[in-house]
Amino acid sequence: MTGVPLERPADDARATRDGSGAGPGDASAPGRGRRVLRRLAQGLALAAVVSVPWWGRAGLRRLDFFRVRAVEVSGVRYLEPAEIVRRLGVDTLRSIWDELAPLERRVLEHPGVRAAEVERGLPGTLRVRVEERLPVAFVPAPAGLRVVDEGGRVLPIDPSRRPVDVPIAPAADTAVLRLLGELRDGAPAFYRQVSEVRRVGRDEIVFRLPDAAVRTRPTVEVRRLADIRFVEADLARRRLRAAELDLRFRDQVIARLP
Repeated sequence: MTGVPLERPADDARATRDGSGAGPGDASAPGRGRRVLRRLAQGLALAAVVSVPWWGRAGLRRLDFFRVRAVEVSGVRYLEPAEIVRRLGVDTLRSIWDELAPLERRVLEHPGVRAAEVERGLPGTLRVRVEERLPVAFVPAPAGLRVVDEGGRVLPIDPSRRPVDVPIAPAADTAVLRLLGELRDGAPAFYRQVSEVRRVGRDEIVFRLPDAAVRTRPTVEVRRLADIRFVEADLARRRLRAAELDLRFRDQVIARLP
């Protein structure tokens, strides 16, 4: 989880990041006393909030105590937390008691976000949980390789800033990308070995692995692809290596040697 403090608007002299006028280095007795009183007041305020009915939020919105001071973002791997915060469009003039649904919709408009949920953290924090659209392949484009998900959507991921370890697909073939998505989730060990995947004709897909190629059909089950490790292990025991493993035939794996 990444916490992002909010900037104070230039026209708001009252809103501060920590909610107080005392600096962090104030070690005087009056300073300590003010902090104790402030914490006591915060505790009493939080206890009062629990007993306030939903229609009391209109009054709570007007209290400086509940202004948004920070945003916590979790679930991001390829996206920048600050990018999610910008999507929210909130500052320290906003209250955590403002409606959350519009904030969730703003985050969902990001092309790299599949799902989002915003929650309140009293007294002044918004917590955003994000589910990203995950990459499955690189696809060539006029400007270079683009990162796409299993639906063929181009994702706003810069591989120079965020390492992306996915295979290359010659085109945004929906059947191939869907299969890659299933492999990523259901057979991650096999998926991590794939450096390239391409369709051959209408009914064949070829996966390029470090030491061999795997030839199969677009309708292959993920379980069957994951099971080729047993064939590879058997070949290794006999000191053999396959140049190609063919899974196009039902209940058979044909190993073609170099």
